[in-house]
Amino acid sequence: MEHLSNILTSTHLYSSVVTLLLLIAIKAVVSQFVTQQPLSFFNFYCQRLADKVNKPSNSPRQQQISGLIAIIVTLAPLLTILWLFEVFIEVQWLWQALILYFALGSFGLTKTNKFIARELVANNNYQAKQMLSPLVLRDTEQLSPLGLSKACIEMQVLRSSQLLVCVGFYFLFFGPLVALAFRLLLEMHYAWNIKIQRFIHFGAAVNHIVKLLQWLPSRIFALLLLLGMAGQSSLLYWRLIRGKFFSTDNSILLHVLALGLEIRLSGVAMYNMHKVRKASFNDHARQPQATDIIHASKRINYALYLFVVLLMMIALISYSLSRN
Repeated sequence: MEHLSNILTSTHLYSSVVTLLLLIAIKAVVSQFVTQQPLSFFNFYCQRLADKVNKPSNSPRQQQISGLIAIIVTLAPLLTILWLFEVFIEVQWLWQALILYFALGSFGLTKTNKFIARELVANNNYQAKQMLSPLVLRDTEQLSPLGLSKACIEMQVLRSSQLLVCVGFYFLFFGPLVALAFRLLLEMHYAWNIKIQRFIHFGAAVNHIVKLLQWLPSRIFALLLLLGMAGQSSLLYWRLIRGKFFSTDNSILLHVLALGLEIRLSGVAMYNMHKVRKASFNDHARQPQATDIIHASKRINYALYLFVVLLMMIALISYSLSRN
C-alpha cells in the first residue's frame, strides 16, 4: 500500500521508470551471453513440491485445496522475509533493482528463435526440438517443422508479455516485491499447468490467479502489437479481436499476431502425450513456416520497443511534473 501511494508522486514514478529502463537494458545485454534463467531452481522446487502433495488418489476438491495451500506456504514465508530484510537495506534503489533483475524474464528469445529457424531451414529438426523443448510445455518430439514454427512464435509472444511487460507493469505500480510475486506465480503456473492431465485440479488456483493478474498488462501489449501493424487493416484487425479483449486468457495476443503475419496459430497440441484441443486463430490463413519465426520476432520486438518508448514518455512527464 505504501508503494501504491508513493507511485502517485511524480518523483517516485520517475525513479521507478528509470530503474525499470536500466534493468531492461542490463537484461538485454546479459541475455546475449547468459541463457541460464536465475529462477530455474524455483521451477525445480515447484515440481518436487507437486510430487509430494499432489496425490492422484485425492478427490478433485482436495487437489484444488492442496494447490492453493502450496501457493500460500511457498510465497508467504519468502515474501515476508524479503519484506523484513528490506528494512536493513540502506540503498533502496539497488535492492529494488536486484529484485527486479530476478523477476524480469530473458531478452534472449529472439536469438534462440533465430537459431531454431536456421536449423529448420537446414532440415536439422532434432537440433531445433532440443533448443525449443525447455521453453515450451508441449511435447516437441513428434512436431513437424510447421508445428515447431508455430510453437516458437506462440512461445515468444506469450513469454514476452508475461515475463517482460507484466513484470514491468507490476514493478511500476506495486513495487518490486509484487513484481517478484507475480514472477513466482508464473513459475508455479508453468510447473503446474492445467494442460498437463495430473495438474488439471492441482494447478487450477494458480491458473486463475495468473489469468487475472496478467489481464491488463497483456491487453496493453496486445494494443502495442496492433499499433505496430498500423495500416489499412488495423481497423479490421481490431474488429476481429475486440471480442477477446475482455476474456481472461491470452487469446488476444495470439489472434492479433496471427492476423498481422497472415498465418494460423494455436489449435491442437500434445501435452505429456495427451492431446489438448485449443481454439485456433486466423483459420483461413496458411500454416507458419520457419521464415515466419523471424517475422514474428520482428513484430514482437517492435512492440517491446514501443513499450520502452512508452516508459520513456512516462519518465519525461513525471520528471517535468516533479520540477514544477
